[in-house]
Amino acid sequence: MRAYGWAGPDTPGFGICIFPARKSKCREGTAMPVGIFRVCLVVITAIINRPFLFPKENGTVPENTEEIIQKMKEREESLRLQKLRLEQEIAGQEAAQQALEKAAKVVEEIKEEKVPWDMWTALSMVIFLLIELWRQDFQEGNWQDTGAEEDDMAVLGKAFKGVAFPDKATLASFYEKRILGTTGDMARMREMVEGFADDLLEALRSVCNRDADMEVEDCMGVGSMYENWRVRKPFVCDLIVPFAPPEPYCFRSQIWCSGDSFAPDEQGYGTIKVCRADEDVTGCICDKTKLGEDMLCLLHSQGNTSRPSSEMEDLLCFKNTQYLDADQVMKWFQIAVTKAWNRISHKYEFDLSFSLLDSPGALKIKFRSGKSVAFNLTPVVQYENSDVYFISHFPRNELVAELPSSTRWFLTFAVYERRFIQLISKTLPAGACHVSCLQILSFLHGKQCSLTGPSGLTNYHLKTVMLHLLQARPSQDWAPEKLEARLQDMLKFLEKCLHEKKLYHFFVGNEKVPAELGFPITFQRAEPLNLFRPFVLHRDVYRKTVDTFHEMLRNTSALINEYTVHIPLAHTNGIHKEAI
Repeated sequence: MRAYGWAGPDTPGFGICIFPARKSKCREGTAMPVGIFRVCLVVITAIINRPFLFPKENGTVPENTEEIIQKMKEREESLRLQKLRLEQEIAGQEAAQQALEKAAKVVEEIKEEKVPWDMWTALSMVIFLLIELWRQDFQEGNWQDTGAEEDDMAVLGKAFKGVAFPDKATLASFYEKRILGTTGDMARMREMVEGFADDLLEALRSVCNRDADMEVEDCMGVGSMYENWRVRKPFVCDLIVPFAPPEPYCFRSQIWCSGDSFAPDEQGYGTIKVCRADEDVTGCICDKTKLGEDMLCLLHSQGNTSRPSSEMEDLLCFKNTQYLDADQVMKWFQIAVTKAWNRISHKYEFDLSFSLLDSPGALKIKFRSGKSVAFNLTPVVQYENSDVYFISHFPRNELVAELPSSTRWFLTFAVYERRFIQLISKTLPAGACHVSCLQILSFLHGKQCSLTGPSGLTNYHLKTVMLHLLQARPSQDWAPEKLEARLQDMLKFLEKCLHEKKLYHFFVGNEKVPAELGFPITFQRAEPLNLFRPFVLHRDVYRKTVDTFHEMLRNTSALINEYTVHIPLAHTNGIHKEAI
């Protein structure tokens, strides 16, 4: 019996027949059935594991093929979008990386070029500033002329090169002959003018209506004639006359440093409002806003909410306002003075007339002998309870033609200035030279202006310089033998102020004012008031002033020697001590 051995497909040696003998016959006899079996096995396996390889009519293939294909397309599209997004993210990362690398490179380049860049920036700024300064200094004139001006304005030492300043003996002789010899009759003139002014004001009160006109007080003397340093003729006495409104009215003032309604060029000015004495200081809102036809103020009746314009004009106010008008005051005062003179003219053997029509009280006495005496009688308004006054018309520089509104009143501190000079004089050595310095400087400047025309400097500027130096220097520095040194100090200080275009008012903003004067604290705490501010706004006036000042320096010796008697030095010193 022959045994046959067979193995399954998973058995090692699958498809291999093992016959002990007759191997060739076995292969030939079984080759066909084995092949058929293998084909069938492959078909069965394919049907079980890969049903989609067969047509649709096959029962094992699902009928929702289109839905599956659609999902596969959607999946394919989703994968495609994810691929694009990933590509964009990769591109963005690469761009960011490149930007970082570029920024690092730029930073490195900046670090390498930092020093040269700073140098060029600084150089560019310097060039720009130089061009701007050149434009401001030379745009209004020839650059060659301005260059000469800048050379002159450097320091006082350069301005004095080639100028021989008078020595002590020459100054002493000049002061004794020219100053003292011409100012000896000032006291008699002051006495005569004051007596006549008192009589004139008394007559003015008698012709005025006490119930409707302004009330005039006694006059006060101020200025160079009463501070004993007036040197130039004609001698003019300055008198101020305070006045007040009739009852029940009063004046309420506002100064530039206590309100925001004043422009920069109105520093030193204020306004005066005419109010009823029982009126609220702040005023009712009905006087500031339009209530309308259907509204009524419960505090004020309709008859009291506004005053007739004729009434306010009688109170010398600007048209349709409550603010005191300087022009109206000038007209009123001139008419009142004319009436007063007509009443007392029979008592005097001289004539009285107005020397300037644009000044309220510029008066001139004309004697039958031909001589004349001029004086100013100017109405003023007292500021609160102090000796600061609002002055209706203040002498202004001829070169600066700008005038403020007639409701803007200039403040004068002349009374305090006179008191300060009297107070400080008590602490100075006997025969101190402060007044002598001011007199000499005023004389030199006046003479130079008569030769070359008016200047932006005034005698008030010169007096302000003296006041600052009186406060700054020790008392012993004003001994009479130091006249030459102190005069040069005043010239140096004045040139420094001209160079900087800054000369501050002595009282406004000065917290070192002696307490004995009783000066209002409001002005001490105010911002300093620059008296040279017009030079900043008017460059032509500034240049004219600087030229006149330097010309005065060069002509100092000639002007002084013209009025000097040359005498021995020892004798001159003795005369000077006696004169002072």
